[in-house]
Amino acid sequence: MKNSMQHIRYVYLLGIGGIGMSALARYFKADGKSVSGYDKTPTPLTQALSDEGIEIHFDDDVNRIPVAIRNLDNKSQVLVILTPAVPADHSELAFFKSNGYEIAKRSKVLGMLTADHFTLAVAGTHGKTTTSTLLAHILHSAGMNCSAFLGGISTNFGSNLLIGDSSKPDHKVVVEADEFDRSFLTLFPELAIITSMDADHLDIYGDPNEMQNTYRAFAAQVKPNGMLLHKKGLDVGNTACRRMTYSIKDNEAADFRGDNIRVENGAYKFTLETPLIKIEGLTLGLPGRHNVENAVAASGLALECGVKPSDLKVALASFKGAQRRFEVHVKNADVVYIDDYAHHPEELRAAISSARELYPDKKIAGIFQPHLFSRTRDFADGFAESLSLLDTLYMIELYPAREKPIPGVNSQMILDKVSITDKHLLSREDLLIKLQNEKPQVLLTLGAGDIDLLVKPIAQLLSA
Repeated sequence: MKNSMQHIRYVYLLGIGGIGMSALARYFKADGKSVSGYDKTPTPLTQALSDEGIEIHFDDDVNRIPVAIRNLDNKSQVLVILTPAVPADHSELAFFKSNGYEIAKRSKVLGMLTADHFTLAVAGTHGKTTTSTLLAHILHSAGMNCSAFLGGISTNFGSNLLIGDSSKPDHKVVVEADEFDRSFLTLFPELAIITSMDADHLDIYGDPNEMQNTYRAFAAQVKPNGMLLHKKGLDVGNTACRRMTYSIKDNEAADFRGDNIRVENGAYKFTLETPLIKIEGLTLGLPGRHNVENAVAASGLALECGVKPSDLKVALASFKGAQRRFEVHVKNADVVYIDDYAHHPEELRAAISSARELYPDKKIAGIFQPHLFSRTRDFADGFAESLSLLDTLYMIELYPAREKPIPGVNSQMILDKVSITDKHLLSREDLLIKLQNEKPQVLLTLGAGDIDLLVKPIAQLLSA
């Protein structure tokens, strides 16, 4: 994964704290480059990168860029990697542009790194992080030579990056293919999964049809001798490659199907039906019916790569998931506390429904933080419908991320539409007090903003 970047000695990442950007930072650090970067705010992830020896600052200040990178004599040896979230008027970006540095978006760099390697790409509005992380885990667990660039921190790897031996011909690369900003169109994989094509990122695409057309363009980029495995019912358009489907629905005749799904002793068990073989008695180490569906997809590609059924069985049972993907933080006789990244109505529905299936006799409470003004505006009705599946809802104010406010769009907008009566809009301080007083039986934190900063204090409070 090095040929086109042999001349690079310094890598500077604008937005280094992003989950995809941080994987690239770790990759180039492991490859012997001098890696540094900027981000807007410190987070546990930026702290982890700093602990690994990567220099990071949080002020938009050209003078904070390392001297060797600012030295124009070195600019031919510098690669600046950009996340789309960095605004056009950012002064550091302006410095690099005005001085003719090599600047590339994260997606382009990922495309360059994977271009000469057997690539397995996982795309989808939701499900892609868990599915790609599980796929990488299966291949690695089965002893295959595999690298992976993931959109979440794998609990098994303790990282969002897995590095294999890219010099060997059996090397494979698993990548999470992100639809945001059409990033996945830089990828031309041998094998691919599309988990879902529900409307999202309408601030980028304008309307759902445009987004789905872009997914079809991604599907068409799977190499002709390769395979696309997609959820049954998705219209992925015309492809030159072989196409297969997967499902966990009883009435759908898919090529790969999860069957006889049940919960035993708090674990999900299922049978995998494939075009060639039936594998019974599979146990998934990660809870949630939606994760069984993700496991069916990941298993399909793993079997295509030559993973043996016996190795698949071991890998599925030993999978611990990705951070913030139905991650259990507290589980005792009094309370269960689960944290999930769900930030789309369908993801909320899946997380809440899985908690309900696991704990059918308990009341389910959820804390939700909306992410983006535009997404809140576009999907307010869908959010309200999914959140109404809870017994109790606590909401905190939305996380704007890269967006400026839209008049009238806020958390209250969703709360007003939620049909349950036990619903509350709270500050973070009042939320913790309320949790202390009300002691929920099963609690979910849900959202993609900075709600993760509440996970530790909530876990400590509920464990006390």
